This record gives sequence, C-alpha cells and structure tokens, in this order.
Amino acid sequence: MLFKISLSNIRKSLRDYTIYFFTLIIGVAIFYVFNAIGTQTAFLKVSESTREIIDILKTLLSGMSIFVSFILGLLIVYASRFLMKRRNNEFALYMLLGMGKAKISAILLIETMIIGIASLVCGLLIGTGLSQVMSALVVNLFDADMTAYRFTISGEAIIKTIIFFSIMYAVVMVFNSIVISKCKLINLIQSGRRSEKIKMKNPWLCTFVFIVATALLIWAYLTVNSETIFAKSMNLMIICIIAGAVATLLIFWSVSGLILRLVMSAKKLYFKSLNSFTFRQISSKINTMVVSMTLICLMLFVTIGTLSTAFSIRTSMNESLKTLCNADAEFFGDNIDAKKDFDVVERFREFGFDPVKYFDEYVTVSSNGLSNISIRDTMGEVADTNDSILITALMDMQEEVISLSEYNKAAEFLGNPTFTLDEDQYIIVCDMPTVDEMRNAALSTGIKITVNGHELSPKYKNVQEGYLIISAQHMNVGLIVVPDSVAEGFTETRSYLLGNYPEGDKETIRRTDEALINEYNSKIQGNYEQFVGNDKGLYVGLDTHLMISDSSIGLGAMATFLGLYLGIVFLISSAAVLALKELSETIDSIGRYDMIRKLGADEKEISRSLFAQTGIFFLIPMVLAVIHSVFGIQFAQNLLRAAGISNSISSLVATAIIILVIYGGYFIVTYLCSKSMIKERK
Repeated sequence: MLFKISLSNIRKSLRDYTIYFFTLIIGVAIFYVFNAIGTQTAFLKVSESTREIIDILKTLLSGMSIFVSFILGLLIVYASRFLMKRRNNEFALYMLLGMGKAKISAILLIETMIIGIASLVCGLLIGTGLSQVMSALVVNLFDADMTAYRFTISGEAIIKTIIFFSIMYAVVMVFNSIVISKCKLINLIQSGRRSEKIKMKNPWLCTFVFIVATALLIWAYLTVNSETIFAKSMNLMIICIIAGAVATLLIFWSVSGLILRLVMSAKKLYFKSLNSFTFRQISSKINTMVVSMTLICLMLFVTIGTLSTAFSIRTSMNESLKTLCNADAEFFGDNIDAKKDFDVVERFREFGFDPVKYFDEYVTVSSNGLSNISIRDTMGEVADTNDSILITALMDMQEEVISLSEYNKAAEFLGNPTFTLDEDQYIIVCDMPTVDEMRNAALSTGIKITVNGHELSPKYKNVQEGYLIISAQHMNVGLIVVPDSVAEGFTETRSYLLGNYPEGDKETIRRTDEALINEYNSKIQGNYEQFVGNDKGLYVGLDTHLMISDSSIGLGAMATFLGLYLGIVFLISSAAVLALKELSETIDSIGRYDMIRKLGADEKEISRSLFAQTGIFFLIPMVLAVIHSVFGIQFAQNLLRAAGISNSISSLVATAIIILVIYGGYFIVTYLCSKSMIKERK
C-alpha cells in the first residue's frame, strides 16, 4: 500500500522533482566520468612517464571525489528541503486522515529509494556515454595512440559512485524522518498562508553600506593585483580575500534594500505593466537569501577562475611546446669552478657514451657562465625599483655571455631569429615575461655594460626573444649576446649539444628517445661521482622533446581534469540552489499570481514577469562573480606569468561555454517549471 502511494506521488509530482532529479543525474554522471578516467586511459599507448602521470591523476581525482561528494551531499539535503516544503499540504492531509508520522516517513523513505535508484541508473547510463566522449579529451590531452580504443565501462567507478550516493541518500532519509517527526499539523495546514514580509531597510544606511563595501572591494582588487603583493607577507593576501568576501556580503545586503527603492523612485518604470509586482518579488527573494547569494557568488567566482586557469595552463603549454622545444634532444653542462674550456660531448665520450650517434643533425655551442657581470649590473638603477621576490632573487646571479656566431648557430638550428652586431653593441635575449619587463626598463635607458674590457651599448631598447635550453615554459631569464671579438679569450664554461633524430613515425622516434635516455642513465647517471671526478662544480643534464612533452602534458592534463571536476560541481551546486530557491518562492507566491490574474493581468504579462524575476535572480550573483573574476584572473595570470605560463582568450571562451550550457540550462528549466506551477492554478 505504502509503495503504491509512493509511486503515485512520484508520478503526480514529477514536475516538482524535475530540478532535483536533473541535479542528481548530472551529479552521478559527473562523479562516474571523472572516477572512470583510469579505465579510459588503460587502453592508451603512452610512455612510461605518461603512465605514471596518469596514475597520479587518478589518485588526485579519487581524493577530490571525497570533497565533491560532500558538496553534492549538502546540495541533495538542501534540495530535499524544497520538496518537503512543496508537500506540506499533502502531509497535512495524510495526518487528517489518521496516518501516523512513521508511515509518512516510510512513504518518504520509499520515494527517496525509488528516486535514488532511478537517478543512479540514469546517471550511470549517461555517465557511461559521456566517459566515451571523455576518451577523446584524454587522447587529445595525452597525445596518445587511440588505435586500441574500445567501448569501456569502469566497474570500479560504478561501485564507488553507488557507495558514495547511497550514503548521501541515507543521510537524506534520516533528515526527512527527523523533519516529519517534528512537524505539527497546524503548521502544515497554515504553511501555504504564510509569506515573507518585505522589510524595507533604511535607504541611507543601505547606500552608506554599499559605498563602504564597494570601496573595500576596490581596495582588495588593487592590492591583490599590485606589483608588490608578492614581496609582501602572505597575510596581506589572506586579508584581501577576507575583505572581498565581506564586501560581497555587504553588497548583497545593501542591494536587497536599495533595488526596490530605486525602482520605486522611477515611477514610470515602476508602474509600467507588472513591474511593481516583479521588483517586489525580486526584492523579497534577495532579502531572504543574502548569505546564500554571497556563497553562490563566491562559488561562481571560484568556478570561473578554476576553469579559465586550468584551460590556460593546458593551452599555454601546448603553444609553448611548439615554439620553445624545437629540438628532439639537448645535452648541456657547466664546469663552474674550472678555468678551462668545457665540452660536454667530449666529456661524455670519455665515458664511452657518444650522444651524437643518435642524431641525424646536431649542433654544439659554448658560452661563458662565469662572467663578472651580474643581472644587477645590466639593470642599473632600475634594479632598485622592483620589490618582486623573483627579481630580487635573480639580482646577484651571474649573466651568461655568448658570442654572436655561437648564438646564431643555435638560433638557426632551433628556427629562431638570428642577429647582427656592431663591435660596440650587445643584445639581451630573454623570454620570461616578468623578467622581460625589468630588463626592458633598463635597456630603454641605454645602459652600458663592460664585457671582457669592452664597453658595449644595447642595440635594442628591449629584449629579444630566444633561448638555448629547450623547454615547455618561458624560463630564459637572460642571455647576453656580444660580438665575436669581445668574446675572444673567454673561458667556455658552459656547453650545449642540440640534436634531431632521423625522420620516422612516432613509435620509431619514441624508441630512439628511450634508447638515448637509457644509455645516458646507465653510463653517466649511474656513474655520476666518477663522471664528475675532481672537477668540483661539474654538472650535466639531458632534456628530450618527448620528456618535456610528457611532463607538460601531464601537468596540463591534471590542471584540466581537476579544474573541470571542481568547477563543474561548484557550478551545478550554485545553479541548483538558485533554481530550488526560485521554485520554492514560486510555490509561496501562487496565491499572488491568482490575485493579479483577477486584477486583469493576462498570461503573457505574467510569463514576462516570471521570466524577468528568474533571469534577474540568476543574473545578480553571476554579474558580481564575473567582476570578481576579472581581477581574480588577472591575479592568477600574474602568478602564471612568473612560471612562464600565459593566459589565453580560448580558455575564457571555453569557460564561458561551459557556464552558459550548465548555468543557462538550469535557468531555462527553472523558468519552465515555475511557469508550469503557476499555470496549474489557472
């Protein structure tokens, strides 16, 4: 009997369950997709290092799933409160007919189980389909071979999803039972008659609070994006974050008191059509949701920042690989304390390892890393005008000096621009943005330097892009290129070998790469102490395009997946809370819609009013979140630039599309459900 009642209730209230069911299905699907990454990557042909990165990613996603399940659990409990409120009259009728609270709780228990099982099944089916689409993203991110692709279902992800969501549903069941046990018949009967009263706040106080909050927010924006923020204590950044959160709360509090006053003062606007009703409804909603609006706004801010930053890391590293890693392999070495020329290739050959044999073409270049010129010397007075921790740490670092012919030899091999110099000129080659700015400031003054007894002036008023060490990030802090005549007599303490493998397919190149690395590790790394010998300060290293690519791909993939996972969950949570609040307010206002119908309002006017209410309600926290994000992304970009990573328009576009689809989808579903609710009483 109770099962039939539960099933009938679900069929009858299917529309009321739309948002709840929609959210549960998306939650289950997203949870499954990201926990099935391990299965999706099992069939990929990737290198050993990439496989290790994938294992780390799986561990990180599993750990984040605990946090995600907590967020989704709170969301499900919040959603169940909406459904309980919607059915107060139904529960009152059950009690009037003599049904005990235990049986009502049993009905809710059965309903929760049915909805839970249905959402799990639908979510897992959708998640299984989406996980196949995710395979394409995985292949793209890891540049993997998809020839062995097959349709896969992750049993481990299914079990994990069922366990986590079963726990969530169990919590909801307990919550519902507690609520029913505390219900009183009189309160259930009168619940539909009670409505929120609009408390008109003092407009002068609201204006003052709004001005103070705006000033506090501007201070936080300017401080966190100031050039000296990284040189100051971490406490200041924390204070800025707290100030931003408090200012957000105060803005919503003040706006909730001002919005109606401002519209009422514009009488033509206020008395046009149903605007007076519309704005009173909006004011009432915001008044009762100041704290929730603040949390939603901050969650949306985190979502925008997380998604855009994650995509930026991936995009930047992909682009950097194309321009900063134009050789298949590179050996480099320093002999810091030796006062004689150093040739890394000859040193390798002394140990029976000849790297040149692996290359179809190669070039060797040497430079002087022992110049008596520090970065401070090449920056002059500009050095004292910057408080950046990075710049300060670099100031006493010795500049690397290379002759024009040696640099051009490497530049031509790497596909970079070559240069010419007069006998009294020098060029600084640099590609790290934060250092570029300081060097450009110094070069614009025409600062002269003395190299090997020759006074030189800068040929250009700004640094030139270039590098000698292949990388996936802009990390070259500076290289001074001087005429060959100036470099004569310098001890060549730094040596580079750049090479390209013979042409072949991916698999052939990877085998060549692995053979080179294995021989290097066995003959050099395995005998490093013997290799160094008595040359204190000797250091050698090896980078290959595939090593750098795998590393950058791994970092980009981790940033992308973690950003997507957290960002989408926060976005769903924010949109679902707004949707449920809007639907709850619609239920409470059904009587008001009946009244304005009796006063002569037609259905088009009512629909327009409802659309405006829903749109503004969804738009307000998003607008402030976007404003926060403008400055937040700028702060993140400053951090990324210090690591040689740049932001991109494409990352913002991808973020906007995700938000538009999910957030916009919730808005449309909420509007249609609300419209359906107010029409049923027509």
